[in-house]
Parts: sequence; C-alpha cells; structure tokens
Amino acid sequence: QVQLVESGGGLVQPGGSLRLSCAASGSILSFNSMGWYRQAPGKQRELVAHITISGTTTYADSVKGRFTISRDNAKNTMYLQMNSLKAEDTAVYYCRMIRVNDYWGQGTQVTVSS
Repeated sequence: QVQLVESGGGLVQPGGSLRLSCAASGSILSFNSMGWYRQAPGKQRELVAHITISGTTTYADSVKGRFTISRDNAKNTMYLQMNSLKAEDTAVYYCRMIRVNDYWGQGTQVTVSS
C-alpha cells in the first residue's frame, strides 16, 4: 500500500505562484501514470496535468503555459509548479498515481484571491 501526501497549498494573490508536492511513502519508479487533479466547489473533479513514466506531459487547456508537472524519482515526489494563478484556479488539488492499483492523496486547498 502506498500513501500519498500533498503539501504546498495555501492562499495566494492573482498572478502569484505556488508549488505543490506529492510525496509517496515508497518508490515511484514503477508508477506509469501520475497526475494532478482539482475539484472546485460544485464542480466535478478534473485532470489538470499528467506525466508518464517516460516523462511525457499533458495539460488541461486552462493551465497550459502556466503550470508545470514534474517528478523526482530519487525523492519519490511529484510536483506541480503553478504560475500566473487566477481566481478560477481555486480548488482542492489532488495527486494520483497508478500502478496496478489507483492511489490518491488527501488533497490540498489552493485559494487564489486578493
């Protein structure tokens, strides 16, 4: 069983930046699918960014050019660098890793407000 713990959320002004981290309790070397999702109040959970075991990345259109997903296998951690944040980025952000089983973190709140 793998535990995922997100951190790095918080309150930031529009135009600001945050970096989210998702630390796994074990090695992430064999996870072939990893991603960040978000869920705003009253809305469905949506995929924000995805990274494969080979490092191929994809992004939701709404975050392209502003967010960057990465993984550090040595630290068993996945990151989401979020720049030029907007009010509509406000949501609970979840990390997800898939390796036969499907693992989710507990979520971290990101609030973009002046």
